[in-house]
Amino acid sequence: MNKEITLRLKGGIEKSVPSGTTCLDLIKLFGSPKETIGVQVNGVVKDLSAPVENNAEVMLLTFDSPEGREIYRHSSAHIMAQAVKELFPSAKVTIGPAIEDGFYYDFDFERPFTPDDLEKIEHKIKEIIKRNLPIIRKELNKEEAIQLFEEMDEPYKVELIRGEMEPPITAYQQGDFIDLCRGPHVASTGRIKAMKLLSTGGAYWRGDENNKMLQRIYGTSFSNRIQLDAHLKKLEEIKKRDHRRLGKDLDLFSTSDQIGSGLILWHPKGTMIRKTLEDFWREEHLKAGYEFVSTPHMAKQDLWKQSGHLSFYKENMYNAIDVDGIPYQIKPMNCPFHIMIYKSSLRSYRDLPLRWGELGTVYRYERSGVLHGLLRVRGFTQDDAHIFCRPDQIESEILKVLDFTTHVLSTFGFEQYDIYLSTRPEKYVGGLDHWEQATSALEGALKQKGLPYEIDPGEGVFYGPKIDMKIKDSLGRSWQCTTVQVDFNLPERFEMSYRGDDGKAHQPIMIHRALMGSIERFFGVLIEHYAGAFPTWLAPVQAKVIPITEQHREYADRLHESLQHAGIRSEVDHRSEKMGLKIREAQLLKIPYMLIVGDKEVSEETVAVRSRDGETRVASFDLCINQIKEEIIERRPVYGG
Repeated sequence: MNKEITLRLKGGIEKSVPSGTTCLDLIKLFGSPKETIGVQVNGVVKDLSAPVENNAEVMLLTFDSPEGREIYRHSSAHIMAQAVKELFPSAKVTIGPAIEDGFYYDFDFERPFTPDDLEKIEHKIKEIIKRNLPIIRKELNKEEAIQLFEEMDEPYKVELIRGEMEPPITAYQQGDFIDLCRGPHVASTGRIKAMKLLSTGGAYWRGDENNKMLQRIYGTSFSNRIQLDAHLKKLEEIKKRDHRRLGKDLDLFSTSDQIGSGLILWHPKGTMIRKTLEDFWREEHLKAGYEFVSTPHMAKQDLWKQSGHLSFYKENMYNAIDVDGIPYQIKPMNCPFHIMIYKSSLRSYRDLPLRWGELGTVYRYERSGVLHGLLRVRGFTQDDAHIFCRPDQIESEILKVLDFTTHVLSTFGFEQYDIYLSTRPEKYVGGLDHWEQATSALEGALKQKGLPYEIDPGEGVFYGPKIDMKIKDSLGRSWQCTTVQVDFNLPERFEMSYRGDDGKAHQPIMIHRALMGSIERFFGVLIEHYAGAFPTWLAPVQAKVIPITEQHREYADRLHESLQHAGIRSEVDHRSEKMGLKIREAQLLKIPYMLIVGDKEVSEETVAVRSRDGETRVASFDLCINQIKEEIIERRPVYGG
């Protein structure tokens, strides 16, 4: 007879059961809902078929939990792979993980999958779900696993087994389909209730562009059709807001194959928004006690050796350039340059803290497959700053940075954040005591501000721990922007010092921080956050004057001149087109205000104000200008707000 073990469910409920009781039996025992799709036993996620051998803390997992969603969507990926194999037997399966909001699976197939193929695959998926096939876990030794997948003619699975897997090796079978997988999975294919294939694309095997190009199919799944429909509606909205499409439609930026991937060409309207962003950045930094510096785009390679970048960051740096027989490196970071400015003079404890900011353009190598509009580029401008301070000033300076960050981001309408404290990675430099001191200072500042945060173990940079703040946009999506890093390493490497009140030399602390992250990425986020309809203070054209006929040209020009004199960016549409067309085009360009003038407006010195959302009103010439000007000066984060 099996020994008795005690299982404790979240909430304090305890049950005594025989050792070896399966997780499926536990669900029945605890009277849990049918929606349970997996179990977490002492923190380890397991299939419902898994036995529990010893005393344990048990958590029942549903689709509402992150772990439950991963099980559900990973199982969905397997069902999709089975459908592909049944329809296209020559396709070779590779990997198919769950990802945020969905899943994908990569196949080695002789041609790209078409929309018609996706329709057929979806139909087959419904068949497989309807069959309600049990999903069975199998344990194999290495030789058995290799033999199985060789017989199935699945070379990618064999490569994975030979390369990195240690027994026991697990596979999951549903009907005639078997896939190499660690699991866990739902109990049967019928547990998947709502599934949709989304798109196809190319992907290199193991993400290496030297390997074969595979065909990737993306999909998503939810526990019911209502959730799926809501998600698909959100995806449509995301598609409408895609900054690459809006960037083209609004004539903001472009790229060129002749120039190179990941390098942005800023058009006049995009440059005007960028200038407005940078002017705001400079103005607020001056108020916050920062000074500005400016540094070159490259430096001798020895500088990057001393900083440690060549050892820890080389894969993201471009090859050296020979200058008079000396190797130079294009900069991936601004920090060593700021250190050189610090070292150009003797510093006293009375001089600290020094806060230096730079909109510094840097260049980093990104694989072509990950480049994505403005969000992932090879050349970008960081809104960079470095604070040099004494050890006793670390926490107070971090507090100031956090206050400054929330002020700047709230100006754009960002009020919600996910905050992470990233700790020491496997590859790091510096002493453990410095790492502990820096981590403690960052954590202390977060606690003092009452900001909720999560620990992100091992995700710090090689020279120090950091705080990452992810902003949430109008669709609830998270974007990495702000980062704050404490660094003892670079001051030590560059032998930085200041004269203390004891007359001795001491080493300063360096705080790296960026609020927006980069101008390019932040601009891309703003385009999608606002759906291209920038608040008035940011809009490249804030008002368009539209005369009804040629007779009203003089009055329109006078209004345009007054708007410009008041600092309002305006244009006049003198084309001999119909009014409806002019208004429609201004709305498509998302211009905040259309100022329409005709006989009545000329005679009464008024203007018909039409907002881009269609609202109309009549205002006096001067009142109209003052109201728009006030909206700009206040930098209202929402247009018309």
